[in-house]
Amino acid sequence: MRTIWKHTVILIGIAFLVAPALAQVHQFKPGFNLFSKDQDVQLGKEAAGEIEKQVEVINDRELNAYISSIGSKLAAQPQADKYPYTFKVVNDKSINAFALPGGPAFVHTGLIAAVDNEAQLAGVLAHEISHVALRHGTNQASKANLMQLPALLASKAAGSGSMLGQLSQIGIGLGANSVLLKFSRTAENQADLVGAQIAAQAGYNPVEIARFFQKLEAEGGSRGPQFFSDHPNPANRMKAIEDEIRQMPQRNFNADTGQLARMKAIVAKLPPPKKTPAQSGTSTQGGASTQTGPSTPSGGSTELSIPNSRPSGRTQQYQGKDFSLSYPSNWKTFASQDASGVTIAAPSGMQQSQGGVSVGYGTVLAYYRPKDTNASLWQATDEFVSQLRSSDPRMRAGREMPREIKIGGKNAIVTTLYSDSIFQGQTEADRLVTIPHPNGMLYLVFVAPDSERPYADGAFDQMIQSIRFRF
Repeated sequence: MRTIWKHTVILIGIAFLVAPALAQVHQFKPGFNLFSKDQDVQLGKEAAGEIEKQVEVINDRELNAYISSIGSKLAAQPQADKYPYTFKVVNDKSINAFALPGGPAFVHTGLIAAVDNEAQLAGVLAHEISHVALRHGTNQASKANLMQLPALLASKAAGSGSMLGQLSQIGIGLGANSVLLKFSRTAENQADLVGAQIAAQAGYNPVEIARFFQKLEAEGGSRGPQFFSDHPNPANRMKAIEDEIRQMPQRNFNADTGQLARMKAIVAKLPPPKKTPAQSGTSTQGGASTQTGPSTPSGGSTELSIPNSRPSGRTQQYQGKDFSLSYPSNWKTFASQDASGVTIAAPSGMQQSQGGVSVGYGTVLAYYRPKDTNASLWQATDEFVSQLRSSDPRMRAGREMPREIKIGGKNAIVTTLYSDSIFQGQTEADRLVTIPHPNGMLYLVFVAPDSERPYADGAFDQMIQSIRFRF
């Protein structure tokens, strides 16, 4: 962060004038995600309920109406993507705000006390709304749990237990370091730029969000206000926001209600928080942690048995959103809500415990969107394998070299990887098949103990030969 503005911002009356430019404002789309938008909303509601049990939500009608009014203006902008946003105030003196997947947002009283004007408060809220709309939380969770999430989300779609509880079993909770709430610098940069756009369209001067970040940096940087602990500071943050503002159309910034001073007075009179992080056993700085006991997928079992997991010779048909295939008749399907992906396995080949949902004998079929939309299939496959290996450090390549094959008339790549199996004392063989798809890449992972290859390979080959695509 720099302490001196290097570009001139011209204010004439209440109009913010920008020179005509050929460049356009940035447009970002949500990245790769194994969650559906409905699952984002469901997860956010469950998480908000847990957080409200552990923090002190302010029950002041005037203050709540004020925050909700600002939030509603921002949420009405097209970039907010029509999620069911809610805005609540938490009695906490730290300078912070956070939003959960699907829309619930929380503002600390410390933030209200710290801002110099309503536009700065609106800018921070717009920043949080951008995280929701760009689905940064579930995007990060998806990339970190490529193998475990498809089965977990499929079992949740079948109506089994709390989504938040199941996610906590694979390490996706709501603590201070949760992937759902602690974003990368790239995600923060996107939220800055989209947040500036949202704030401007709602009638707030977007330069104020940059000024507020500058103020926080001057008051203590990453060791000071909590906001920077939860929101990594992208390089040249203020300059990036200023450059974005230059590309925005001219408009009047007249949304300020003039009520901030009154709200600050209300906040100043509030008693100390009745609940503190030490009392609740959690941290309100970016979320609350929650743990629930393990549950079993609908029709599932935690009793592992290799013989009972082996594929039978008989098959039945599965119809997905844009594909179909045959699978062993003694295996069960756990489809995603929109049928875009599916996990197929014997219940005795799946394990759900403190370690989460894992497939030890079966097939996972889902989609992956590479960072570069123009990436070749080989490039996308290499990127995906890197993601798999980063989420499971024990995963390793075998002697078999990746090779190209044809599946359903389409080019495909087969890559064999090895890891530790959920079956004790066994090595797991993962045959990864990747296929180009209009939305990125379709992948199938055929999972089995390496000792079972004589039984598994025939069934997997039969499944591959049976696949028919509708894209």
